[in-house]
Amino acid sequence: MKKSILIILSFFLPVNFIIGQDHAILLGHIIDSLERPIDLANVAVMNTNEGTMTNSAGFFEIKVPAGVNVQLNISCIGYEPEVVEYKLQPGETKEIKVVLRQQVKTIDEISVSARQDRASTFQNIDVKDLDYMPSTTGKIEAIIKSQAGVSSNNELSSQYSVRGGNFDENLIYVNDIEIYRPFLVRSGQQEGLSFVNSDLVSSIRFSAGGFDARYGDKMSSALDITYKRPDKFRGSTSLSLLGASLHFEGSSRNKKFSYLAGYRYKTTSYLLNTLETSGDYNPWFSDLQSLITYRFSRKVELSFLGNYSSNKYLFIPKTRDTEFGTEQLPFNLRIYYDGQELDQFNTYLGALSLHIKPASNLSLKFIFNAFQTIERETFDIKGQYWINELDNTAGSETFGDSILNLAVGSLHNHARNYLDAYVLSGSHLGKLLLANHTLKWGIKYQYQDFYDRISEWEMVDSAGYSIPNSGNEIALVDQRRAENRINYDLINAFIQDTWELTTRYAEYFLTMGFRGSVWNFNKTFMPSPRMTISLQPYWEKDIMFHLSGGYYFQPPFYKEMRMSDDRINYDIKPQKSIHVLFGGDYIFTAWDRPFKLTAEMYYKWLSDLIPFKIENVRIQYAGENIASGYATGIDIKLNGEFVPDAESWFTASLMQTREDIPGDSIAVTIDGKKVYEDAGYYSRPTDQLFTAGVYFQDYLPNNPDYKVTLSAFFGTGLPLSHPDEDRYYTTYRMKPYRRVDLGFSKSLKRKDQQLNISNPFRHFSTIWLSAEVFNLLGIRNEASYTWIRTTSNQSGISAQYGVPNYLTGRRFNAKITARF
Repeated sequence: MKKSILIILSFFLPVNFIIGQDHAILLGHIIDSLERPIDLANVAVMNTNEGTMTNSAGFFEIKVPAGVNVQLNISCIGYEPEVVEYKLQPGETKEIKVVLRQQVKTIDEISVSARQDRASTFQNIDVKDLDYMPSTTGKIEAIIKSQAGVSSNNELSSQYSVRGGNFDENLIYVNDIEIYRPFLVRSGQQEGLSFVNSDLVSSIRFSAGGFDARYGDKMSSALDITYKRPDKFRGSTSLSLLGASLHFEGSSRNKKFSYLAGYRYKTTSYLLNTLETSGDYNPWFSDLQSLITYRFSRKVELSFLGNYSSNKYLFIPKTRDTEFGTEQLPFNLRIYYDGQELDQFNTYLGALSLHIKPASNLSLKFIFNAFQTIERETFDIKGQYWINELDNTAGSETFGDSILNLAVGSLHNHARNYLDAYVLSGSHLGKLLLANHTLKWGIKYQYQDFYDRISEWEMVDSAGYSIPNSGNEIALVDQRRAENRINYDLINAFIQDTWELTTRYAEYFLTMGFRGSVWNFNKTFMPSPRMTISLQPYWEKDIMFHLSGGYYFQPPFYKEMRMSDDRINYDIKPQKSIHVLFGGDYIFTAWDRPFKLTAEMYYKWLSDLIPFKIENVRIQYAGENIASGYATGIDIKLNGEFVPDAESWFTASLMQTREDIPGDSIAVTIDGKKVYEDAGYYSRPTDQLFTAGVYFQDYLPNNPDYKVTLSAFFGTGLPLSHPDEDRYYTTYRMKPYRRVDLGFSKSLKRKDQQLNISNPFRHFSTIWLSAEVFNLLGIRNEASYTWIRTTSNQSGISAQYGVPNYLTGRRFNAKITARF
């Protein structure tokens, strides 16, 4: 054995010795102008694939070629990049020190140092990860849905739920301008393009809770988007079976004027044709967006952000054939339709921003914003239905056929719903950079006006009897008719300070802020203190901890104010939430590549809640503050270069959210009698115990022109809203949501590739051809349930059947993307 070991060592040692003689070692220390260490600085050997990052003390070690001039590119967010050059002898080890100068950026660029950014509850998402992600909605929303603590069980919708909150509890900002979405959308089929155009995006920051005081009055999450700041002419175009896009950007020679514009078109008919309801799907979604900036001087600039979006949905249903039930008791629902649905959602946004920089450390911004939405939802759809029991006897000649008719009847759905809404606002934002402090403040006035007309009813006929059956008249199973006109003001202001303290053993970050809002709808004042404490010990391992807490208010916007009879509740109050979060991250190196492990635990106390039900993506509120509850859980994310130069991540989340409505009851049987007891705490509609996600990128070895991208998500079943209108307690749950999307990409033109003058591709910077497979495993996921009630079944007993509405099936998509 000893001789064998010596033989093996004698074989490998000379090889390693020879390799070592061809290289040298650089030991570096990266500091700022105040001689403070800079962590997370990127150190790259130019013209090679070698690179590393500094640790929490600012040190790095890297192997470089010997005997040649080696250039290191050292960069970090918030600092000017530095290029240094060395020539080392074989086997030499050299210590160097590099000083990076801090950049003073404008507020448009969301100026924060890398250390402060890491110390906050926000995470930065690399924009380049958007290029290859397969998605049936927008790229931004797809990448947000893949984050820890975020879930979405509908691939047709861009909406998402964060840590037990609903879709209406998420903040979205673009260049410090709050973004709104249409209100009447009830299904993913109707939903068109989201506001954010991924072709125009420069940076993405996302917080799943515990966000700073500068972010507005919502209870769940904050998404902060910054658009590009063009310095020369560029553009891109994309074409696929789901739509097309085109964008241009550029600036004048003196760099005073810049423009950014994008057009998008989307159609989902190709996807919708996989649904169990067959018919003519004609969705047409498009938008035009632009950002124009003019710099009068180095201290003053004016910009305008404009957007027009037109979303039209026409559907003429023909038939529906759905199998449901269990393996032991299978059923079939068949419906023949007449009529159509026509929806139109038009939104307009215009925002004028004046940015003044009186001094290098002082930034002032003034924003004037106007938003309008004009929404029309109209449909008249009749249907004749049959519910049959199927033969499940294996080997039977009638296996899978109908053997017993359980119900027959007709239905008629009618709606003429119209909504016009305006949101006008004016705001001021300020930022002051001091020695160890970053002071931010702001004030905003907002006016909101809503004019809503509702006319909606549903009639169900079962075996010649209308439901509900009174015996002497025709009744409607559901009827809504109302006309509401309300307007109100909202004034809010905030101030916050981020303080950096460096000691011998650790570095501390403290962000304290206070936000106050006055909602004049019912004269409510909402005090919102918020705080985050972060600690980075000078350990050998690069670890940072943070503790965050805050008091969050969410004043009703409009939908929350409507009670079950569609009257406005003028006594409604803002919903409240107290966040407490504790977490940390660990940055480490594996396989000579950087990785980051993040974990966060949270608990949210919820009070003055407005209970709601979710049907597809439509949220129906109780219109009253009658509940209290909580949400608690843990989120974990591991991201890094599992494959060199291709970032991937894995996420997992455990979460529970419950609420209690005093007086809400549950039916139980005691001594053979049916009695009602207090329901106590029950699952909210967003209660999803476990979710896990994967986003993985890879390419062929030695040929990065071929890339593959996999996106997968699993989520346990969501509670199914109770079919009775005034009941919120439910024990029903949908099946788990499981989905895998796969994308393949081939580079037709690389950025550094030189082509012949006769080749038409030479005019483009890059060209990628992609093939995508949506719902690779062909899993039938559930979006919602249709409840069909009958006056009597074969036993003469009234019955109610829950029939699942399935989402899209497997689909193939082809896409070509070019940049110039």
